Amino acid sequence: MEVKDLKDTNLAQNPVIAQMMMNNHEQIVFCNDNATGLKAIIAIHNTVLGPSLGGTRMWNYNNEMEALTDVLRLSRGMTYKSSVAGLNLGGGKAVIIGDAKKIKSEALLRRFGKFVDSLGGKYITAEDVAMSSRDMEIINMETKFVSGLPENMGGSGDPSPVTAYGVYVSMKASAKEAWGSDSLSGKKVLVQGIGHVGESLVAHLTKEGAKVFVNDISEERVKDAVAKYKAEAVATDKMFDLDIDIYAPCALGATVNDDTLGRLKCKVICGAANNQLAEEKKHGEMVVSKGIIYAPDFVVNAGGIINVFYELEGYNRERALAHAEKIYDTTWNILQTAKSEKVPTYMAANRLAEKRIEAIARINAVL
Repeated sequence: MEVKDLKDTNLAQNPVIAQMMMNNHEQIVFCNDNATGLKAIIAIHNTVLGPSLGGTRMWNYNNEMEALTDVLRLSRGMTYKSSVAGLNLGGGKAVIIGDAKKIKSEALLRRFGKFVDSLGGKYITAEDVAMSSRDMEIINMETKFVSGLPENMGGSGDPSPVTAYGVYVSMKASAKEAWGSDSLSGKKVLVQGIGHVGESLVAHLTKEGAKVFVNDISEERVKDAVAKYKAEAVATDKMFDLDIDIYAPCALGATVNDDTLGRLKCKVICGAANNQLAEEKKHGEMVVSKGIIYAPDFVVNAGGIINVFYELEGYNRERALAHAEKIYDTTWNILQTAKSEKVPTYMAANRLAEKRIEAIARINAVL
């Protein structure tokens, strides 16, 4: 996909349009409602394969430009995620700016639902950080373009177990590349972020006999994981200095950066977080130079989008899990392609996603 050089244009004077052009985003919708306090951004990256689907994240961003940057990166990731997973979906994402504990209300969520509905199905929302299936139920009062609804409404409920299962099988494929066996028994794994996905991943790992270290901003979650799974808690300022085999980032992104790559002592990076590489090209190449196997995040965490995709067709958990299990093969094939073509794994994954999008675009053009 062509990326414009801003030095050759006057786009640098318009940072919003410039950022859209950098990765060829189709549309951005800015949403404001003074009465409810809603400030949101919906980003639609690409709809070649189908309607854009991606969760809504509520986060207390430092400023609006930070929120814009985040939603643009996340929506692009959703395009690539759905493409590599073989789904007929495009990529979109939404962010609501603010502290969920302070601003979230029925009125705000329903007003946001009206903005989603105004797009006529070009964007389908779902839950993400600080959002729940109950929130999706409220948004659904104003629009039918919602996934991740509660099971008692015919939805798929919490997608976390399917997401975690996809991470688990991807980690096994990565282990096979690193050590010649996909067994995780005895492997030392740091799971950063013990939310729904992180906890489910810890359950899989401990069941197989891995030694699990856990970290989270919530002390309560850490205590629960230690008690329930016999995991070992690790402080935030110490976790990147641990002697581990696998680092599994399962919280927010950009934790693979200059600082952490200077400290990480692991052979594999494989986790559920989006946009793990702070700078895709720079840090994607750095992991290679350090001899670390990086399983591209949008491949690893595709279980969530797979789960809600099957909700659109009439939900069946067994079908969703069976599809998520294919993440093992996808991860393995990308690792082999990266090795044979001598490119970073992120680039091999990007090319695979882009190849499918471009092929379907040609078919659509012929029709």
